[in-house]
Formats: sequence, C-alpha cells, structure tokens
Amino acid sequence: MRYETFIASRFLPRGRTRFAGNLAGIASASIALGVIVMLMAVCILRGFQGAIADKVAGFGSHIVVRSYATGSALDAYPVSTQRPEVERIRNVSGVRHLQFFANKGGMVKTNDQIHGIIFKGVDSGFDTTFFASCLTKGRLFRLADSTATNEVIISQVMARKLHFSIGDKVRTYFWQGNTYRARAFVVAGIYNTDLTEFDEHYIIGDLRQVQRLNGWQSDQVGGYEVLLKNYNNIDIVAPRVLECLSLDLTQQTISEANPALFSWLDLLNSNIVLIIVLMALVCSVAIVSSLLIMIFEKTSTIGILKTLGATNAGIRRIFLTKATSIVLRGLVAGNIVALALCVIQKTLNIVTLDSEIYSMSAVPIDINPFTFIIISIGTLAICLVALLLPTSYISRIEPAQSIRVEN
Repeated sequence: MRYETFIASRFLPRGRTRFAGNLAGIASASIALGVIVMLMAVCILRGFQGAIADKVAGFGSHIVVRSYATGSALDAYPVSTQRPEVERIRNVSGVRHLQFFANKGGMVKTNDQIHGIIFKGVDSGFDTTFFASCLTKGRLFRLADSTATNEVIISQVMARKLHFSIGDKVRTYFWQGNTYRARAFVVAGIYNTDLTEFDEHYIIGDLRQVQRLNGWQSDQVGGYEVLLKNYNNIDIVAPRVLECLSLDLTQQTISEANPALFSWLDLLNSNIVLIIVLMALVCSVAIVSSLLIMIFEKTSTIGILKTLGATNAGIRRIFLTKATSIVLRGLVAGNIVALALCVIQKTLNIVTLDSEIYSMSAVPIDINPFTFIIISIGTLAICLVALLLPTSYISRIEPAQSIRVEN
C-alpha cells in the first residue's frame, strides 16, 4: 500500500466529531442529492420523449411515405402497394415494420350531435400492439379475408361525448366530390391514449372501407407507415428511407408531423441541461468546501509530512484520495436512491398527471443504464477537476509555520 493511500485512510475515521468529519458527511449527502436530481430529471425527460413518441407513432408511425401529389393527410392521392419502394424500405437497416393505411375525413351524426372524425383504414398487416394495449373496453375489430368489416374501434373521449358503447352503430358521412356517402359502423372496442388531440377524432377500421369510398383498386392505399426499431435513430434512418423513394413520393417524420408536441419536448431538454449544470455546481462546491476545511484542519500534519520529506504532489494525492472516496460514497448512494425511485414510479405510477395537459396519466420513467453511468462519470470528473484548486494551497504551507504543539 502506498503511503498516500494509508494516510488518506486514517483521515476522518468513523466516530470522530470534528468539524471536517461532519462536513465530509454533508458533502457526500449533497453529492448524493445532486446525483438523484440529475438522474431523475434525465429519466423523466427520456420517459416523456419515449411515451409521446410511442403514442403518436401508434396513431401513425415514425415515418410516413405518401404521394408527392397528396394535398393533405385527408386528401390522399393513392399509391400502389406493389411499388418496388416497398421492399427497399423494408430492407433499410433500422426499419422494424412497414404497413399500409389510408385516412378519410368525415363526420359522425347522432340524434343530437355532429362530430368531425378521421377514419383511419388499416389492413391485416397493421401492427395492433399499441391499440391493443390502450383498449379499455371490448376488443379490436376483426379483418375478414374476403369482405370489408364494418367493425371499428373509437376513443373513450368520443364514446363519452357521443354516448357510444360496445355494439352501438356509428352513423358516419364522408364527402365525395359534390355529394356524400353514408356508412354505418359497429363499435367493437373503445381505446384511450390520453392524446386528446388524436382521441377526439380518430376512428380505426378496415382499409377496404376507405378504398371503396374513394373508388380505389385493392392495391391502392393512402401511403406507407414505417416503424423503426429505435426511435432515437430516426435522424439516421429517415435519410436512408428517403433515398429509397422515387421522385413522386415524399416522406414526413413523426416530429415534422407533430411540431407542437416535439417543440415542447425540446424545451424540456433545455430545462434539463440547466438542472444538470446547477447540480454539478452544487456537487463541486460541496466537495471543494469539504476539502478546504480538511486541509485547514490538517495544516500541522501537512507540515510534519513535509518535514519528513513528503512532496507537495504526494500530499495532494493524499487529500485527493480522501476527497475521491467522499465523492464515490455520494455517487453510490445517489445512484441507489435514484434507481429505487425510478423503479417504484415505473411500477406503481405513484406520481400522477393531468392527462389533458400532459397527454399521460402518470409520470413516465425511462431507466437506461447508460444514463446512470454517464452522469456518474461526469459528476466524478467535474468534482475531481474542481478539487485541483483547493489542493494547490498545499504548496503554500511552510513546515516551520505550520507545526504546532497541540495541548
């Protein structure tokens, strides 16, 4: 064992009540608290981003490919499912699934109300995982092989507003040119995603219903929906998908289609950066204060060590070793507490939210090991850099002036 490590281990032993010892405990607690705040802030932000992206992608996808001639999402120009782009997109690295869809704008009429809707038609290749997880009543509609089904699923918001329940008929009207076409659907299930903007308008049903309303062929759809393996890689995968498209096709990413939601998430990013900077400063000030008091209290010891031949660099290593152990205790405690809080919230959803404001009923948590590792290493590095300032004071201590006889 090097002498620096041995001497550092003898500083501030357990059971001591001296001021520096108490301050070291406060420093560890401050670092732990700072780490908890940083980890929770990042985990919550990542949870919000993931939850919003998953919900919006559930209604659409991460990337939507449409005809360049399409005026709007409700005025679609058909594209064929037999185009070579379909297989090229499916083979792009990072793409998990490709599915076909078509939207049709219309309205629902009851005895006393009229409500605007977007009928989203899907086929048997549609990934129903999201809507299956959001069902509150009933079941998903069943797609027959030969004929179009009239079963649909509607949102809980729409069901409450228009007084629909499972098995009720939904009378809908769709404009087609200068006239309209009426359709009667049956409610098979009711879903709730807490995305009010979408829940108020979307009805999900059979793609063949939209094809018949528009007079399309069986291979004509409104576009392709591309789901990614990892949403965080969208900036990498989207250009690859774009390279697969002909000039008459265009794409739109989930953030481009929903700028308000993702602008809000970007604003949260700036807040998280501010929190991390402030907590890093708190951790630095706490450990620097602790080390300075420790150096002042051990001035006589420093003088004796210099008299015995210890170098300034060796004495610095003694105090850096002790300060590092204080930081590490705070980091370990902070990581354990933060992980426990994240697991509790993710499992029990103790902290709830107003779903009409935040688009979710509970605070979402994303537990990523890399988040814990990066913040811990970053905090340790910042604290060690900050410790260089107080340890520079050691070189100014003169042995003749520092050695005192203690009574």
